[in-house]
Amino acid sequence: MIRVLINNLLRFVVLLAMQVFLFKNMGYYNLVTPFPYIFFLLLLPIGISNFNLYIIAFLTGLSVDLFYDTLGVNAAAAVVLALTRIAFLKITLEAENHDKNTTPMLGEVSFRWFLPYILLTTFMHHLTLFMLATFTFRQFHYTLFSTIFSCIFTVLIMLVFSLLIYRRKKR
Repeated sequence: MIRVLINNLLRFVVLLAMQVFLFKNMGYYNLVTPFPYIFFLLLLPIGISNFNLYIIAFLTGLSVDLFYDTLGVNAAAAVVLALTRIAFLKITLEAENHDKNTTPMLGEVSFRWFLPYILLTTFMHHLTLFMLATFTFRQFHYTLFSTIFSCIFTVLIMLVFSLLIYRRKKR
């Protein structure tokens, strides 16, 4: 349990630092903006309580908001991501087949399950983030394109991170 907490804390620090110092200034004409810090929330153990997940998601989003000066937009989007994660795990995973400390990452779950998991949760996060940031339907097509392209770019970055930390399934 202590090892899982230490691994998660290290992931949080590394992803937050990369988000703030590397990915904050990366973008393509304000159309593609990566947010790989959400990978930390996606890799939390399956057995974490919903309340703890919401608290961690809110604090993670709030810590990004402090560096981005976005007044809670990332915090709200991270909480929506937590809600989407909970719903997706309830629908797709059989809890009795997985250990409570299992993290939903490559090597622990199949790629056929992992890809829709990160795609759906990332899309919901980005849609919430961009809709709250623009707070208008005036240029909805631009917001939707920005959401889709940013989602694709963020998922590609998270897949690269997944391959870097890939471990074979324990048998």
